[in-house]
Amino acid sequence: MEEKKTYQQRLKNLNPARAIERGRAYFSEKEFGEKVRAYSGRLGKKGVYYSLLLFYAFKNPDTPKKAKLTIAGALGYLILPVDAIPDLIPAVGFADDSAVIIYAVYQVLSHINDDVRAEAKERMKKLFGDSINVDDLEDPHESDRPAEG
Repeated sequence: MEEKKTYQQRLKNLNPARAIERGRAYFSEKEFGEKVRAYSGRLGKKGVYYSLLLFYAFKNPDTPKKAKLTIAGALGYLILPVDAIPDLIPAVGFADDSAVIIYAVYQVLSHINDDVRAEAKERMKKLFGDSINVDDLEDPHESDRPAEG
């Protein structure tokens, strides 16, 4: 029980902005792709989708440098060899990674356009095949859009 409390405390004390700063040095497209492929089942579909949104926003030439630095840090933290909570621990191992990814998505939300979303959804189809309906993926921008009609 003491060990579980330690991990919960680590997550509670996680500073996503500091984690992003720390992860920048570790980001590479190759490492990111390998991590997503290897851990897609453990990250969950939403975690993978949000990571892909960041990845394709990073590759988009219209994304400003400051946003790209945030993205590189978040994706670097995802592939960082040493996390606040080790990824091998069942159920909680990716909690810190998820917190950093979600934080980064909301920091760069204005740079995640329809092209970025389309690329991320296309990659999700390749990763998960028929087991996913990309139209059901929850976009972080949906609650921010005015109602159509």
